[in-house]
Parts: sequence; C-alpha cells; structure tokens
Amino acid sequence: MRKPTHTEKLYLDFDSFFASAEQQLDPALRGRPVAVVPLDSPHTSVIAASRQAKPFGVKTGTSVKEAREKCPDIVFVEARPDVYVKLHNRILETIERCVPIAAVRSIDEVACNLLQSEARDAPGLAARIKRALHGEIGPVLTCSIGISVNELLAKIAAEMEKPDGFVRLDHEDLPGRLLDLGLRDLPGISKGMETRLSEAGVSDIAGLWSLAPKHARAIWNSVEGERFVAALHGYAVEKADTVKRMFGHGRNLPPDWRAPEKVLQCARLLSLSAARRLRRSHYRAGAMSYTVGVRRDSRVTLEGQFRPARDDHTFLKCLNDLHAKMIAQGEMRNISSVTVVLHDLSSEEEASRDLFDTRTSVNQRGQWERVSDVLDKIRVQHGSKALNLGLTNGPGNYIGSKIAFGRIPEAEDF
Repeated sequence: MRKPTHTEKLYLDFDSFFASAEQQLDPALRGRPVAVVPLDSPHTSVIAASRQAKPFGVKTGTSVKEAREKCPDIVFVEARPDVYVKLHNRILETIERCVPIAAVRSIDEVACNLLQSEARDAPGLAARIKRALHGEIGPVLTCSIGISVNELLAKIAAEMEKPDGFVRLDHEDLPGRLLDLGLRDLPGISKGMETRLSEAGVSDIAGLWSLAPKHARAIWNSVEGERFVAALHGYAVEKADTVKRMFGHGRNLPPDWRAPEKVLQCARLLSLSAARRLRRSHYRAGAMSYTVGVRRDSRVTLEGQFRPARDDHTFLKCLNDLHAKMIAQGEMRNISSVTVVLHDLSSEEEASRDLFDTRTSVNQRGQWERVSDVLDKIRVQHGSKALNLGLTNGPGNYIGSKIAFGRIPEAEDF
C-alpha cells in the first residue's frame, strides 16, 4: 500500500448548507436562527439548522415543537431541493475554475485531487476557492476546506475548524493532531460502530490508531476496517466504485396523510419517481419492497416480484397488491412513514423472454413501456405536475426528489 509523498487530496464541506443557502438567497433571514424542514407541518423535524440556531441546541432531527421551545425566534423554512440543486451546480462550476473536482460526495461536499505544485501552496489554493465562492455565490454560504494525504484525512481536516475553516494534515501531524478528537468525530464511525469498538477495548483515537489490520477487519467484519485504519495512518486508500442496487424513495407522513388511502397515494407517487430514475439509468427491476413505519419505531416490509420491468403499470399493480396485503394483515395502523424500493436490477438490454410469455403479454408490456416513456417526456417538457397516472399531489412538495447523502436529484426529478 502506497504512502503519498505530498498532500494530494482536498476536501471541501459547506457549513450548514441548506440553512445557509436559504439565508444567502433571502437577505431577510441573514443573522437569524433558521431551521429547514421537509414539510410545512408542526409534526415534522429539522433537517438543517443555521449556525445561529445551533447554539440553542437545534440540530438535525430536532422536532419542530422542541426547536420552537429552545429558540422562540427561530424561522422555519420548507426545503426547496430544486433550488439547492441549481445552487449546487453553480458552486461546482465555481470550484472547477480553481481546481478540478475528482468526486462529488454529496450536495455540499466535493473531493479534489491536487498536483504537487498545487499542494505546495495549499493555503493559497484554499483562499482562492473561498474568494471565488464569496464573489460568485455570496458571502453567507461559507465552506471549510481540508487538505491531506488521502480523502479520509482531508475530510477529517475539513471538520476540524468549522465554520469557514482551513486545516492541512501532513504525515508528521499524525496521529498527534487527531488525538483530541472523539471516535464519533471521524466520518464512518457511527454510534453502532463506536459500540463495537468499545466492546473491542477501543475507546479513543489512540486505541483506534494502534489497531492491527486484522483486528480492525474483525471489528468491522469487513475489509473496510483494515482500509479505514490504513487511511487513518496516511496510506492512499481509494474508494471502491459502488454498484447500483436499488432505486427507492421514502417519506415521513404528517397526521392528515396516515389513513390507508392517503398512504397508498403517497406510495404511488414515490413509486413513480423511483421508476423514472430507473428508466433514466437504463435499468429494469424485478422486485419491489413496500415498507411502512409506525410511531413506535418499528417497520413492516412486504415484497413483490415480477418479470424484469421498467414501466409504471407493472410497478403500480405490484404496489396496489402489496398495499392490499398490508391492510388484510392489519398493518395499516398508526403509520408514520412509507418507503418504496425497486430492486433486483438488470440492465435495460438484458430483458429475456419468459417461458409463459404470449404475443399478447409481450405487446402489452411494450405498450405500457411506451406510455411510461411518453409520460416522462411530458413531465420534462411541461413540469412535474403536468401528467400522472390518476394521481394528485402528495404530502408537501418534492415527492421523490429529496436530497440524500450520495444522491443529488436531477432536474427531471422535479
């Protein structure tokens, strides 16, 4: 495994992105505590808090009720994913004029590869990027930048002096500058992983640093543990390419959307949104999972299978059947969320004839696929609400176009 000779990775992470974006776009919100919420509802939770709201204890996951109690002056803003995506694309163009982007890790995080000449002037490069963003995007939407020998350490560095910070970590800084951090301060160390490390006798960064590679692999129950510790030591560990395994969407439901017929309506919209993404990526799906969550934090999932398909008719028929089974099993009570996932993927070209296919069934599938393609084109040309298969709007806006870690919606999602 190679140890880089210079700080060849830059990681840029925006500060309180969604809330700062709203403050940047609306000067009336600047300097005020702001919380971005997915729905205009008193029963939802905060998905992002501005830096003015965080000192009051408002953070991601805080309920609207609790946030208002902690910070009476807080302003709630309903999320606008389409606006954030457009802003994200402008940001990428600005950064690219300073340094090439190697990977977009999320809506507010990018990784860049540095030449040795760029690494020599790391502070100057970071300052140029910040000036460019200030001039072309605005002064409110700040970022923190980390530069190090690999992406993991650069990401850790970007978190060390937020907001609007810059940290460079070289080999000689390791592990010294990491020792004051907690295990949960490291990307990839979840609460569950922290528990597993604790059970293995690792309670701090010093203990993690001292792990033998095989011991790390055993704790993670995966080669990823060995890779993580190697990266922490400054070795070049590249992220493996991910393989697409599913297309899905979920939605938390406000109280007035928890009746069975409302749950189905929302699920149908989520299914259609996942289906459009599947078609744009040139896949077919052979199975669907339908999950409902209840207020006591438990979930019920039913799964249906079908011949590899890409048309809305097949997916909605399967969903209707699964929903009917949910009702028959008495599961449609106290519903708080719904999720639809298309999986068992194959490429669009891999469709094979079923033993029991008839000319009629083949023709019907072809007709429904063409109908789905036409509906996709109409939505792109005339907007997301132009035409759907007998559906109205769901709870809130942007059904199926939520910004999730690792996936940024495309313009066609809105």
